[in-house]
Amino acid sequence: MSINTTNANSPTVGFDALLPAEMARKAEDVGIKKANLDFLSTFALAVLAGAFIALGAVFATISWTTTATAIPWGWGRIIGGVAFSLGLILVVVAGAELFTGNNLIVMAWSSRKISNWQMLRNWLIVYLGNLVGAVATALIVFISMQFQMANGNVGLTALNIGLAKVHLGFFQALALGVLCNALVCLAVWLCFSARSTLDKIAAIIFPISAFVAAGFEHCVANMYFIPMAILLKAGAPETFWQATGTTPANYQDLTWASFLVQNLLPVTLGNIIGGVFLVAVIYWLVYLRKG
Repeated sequence: MSINTTNANSPTVGFDALLPAEMARKAEDVGIKKANLDFLSTFALAVLAGAFIALGAVFATISWTTTATAIPWGWGRIIGGVAFSLGLILVVVAGAELFTGNNLIVMAWSSRKISNWQMLRNWLIVYLGNLVGAVATALIVFISMQFQMANGNVGLTALNIGLAKVHLGFFQALALGVLCNALVCLAVWLCFSARSTLDKIAAIIFPISAFVAAGFEHCVANMYFIPMAILLKAGAPETFWQATGTTPANYQDLTWASFLVQNLLPVTLGNIIGGVFLVAVIYWLVYLRKG
């Protein structure tokens, strides 16, 4: 809520969302605060963000699991995208540090409000914290045997998601990462205009569901999707393989090396390009550049 005073005796109260120029100044201020946060707080919030995104990925995996009464493919993608939106809603509303969204710190850096080291330090701590949170969540989900749901079809969906991701070509994964983080950072950018929790949720759902439905690649989501598939390949019980009618040999390309080199590296680079150059730099040039 904003209060505008046309004169001292007649203040007017407004509920309008912030305009883009005000959003840019808010993004800059938020970037300064993030860059100056202490290590322990930054890392703890980053672990939370990795776990939150992983929970959204768990929700999406369930929504994509088909049975004899499968819904049309496109609708399934959209439903999975809406389900995955849970992750960023938790990050923004509950408060956490997400690497992809933190690419917007470039706005504060471009204004020389923070140093090169402050920006890179934040990105490094947050990236590692996101990795810890996402992989830890994958491990807990694996131990819970949740993948046995729907006669093992939930686990089969998780395996196929991970396998598809490590089979992407380098430049394909890079391009999908660029497109993904343009939408993620736009979702965060829209949240800077919000006046309420409902505003933030509404701002998040469409950009996030769009990137998921379109098959774009998010590095932190993949920190859950691919390790979960690797854990299943290595440790799922024989009853799971019998129920799903497949074998670990069909997923031999799911390795930690393929995860890190064939997917995480190009997707991370693409996410940085998309968030920095397609969102942060453009809005900085328009609204914060001096003369």
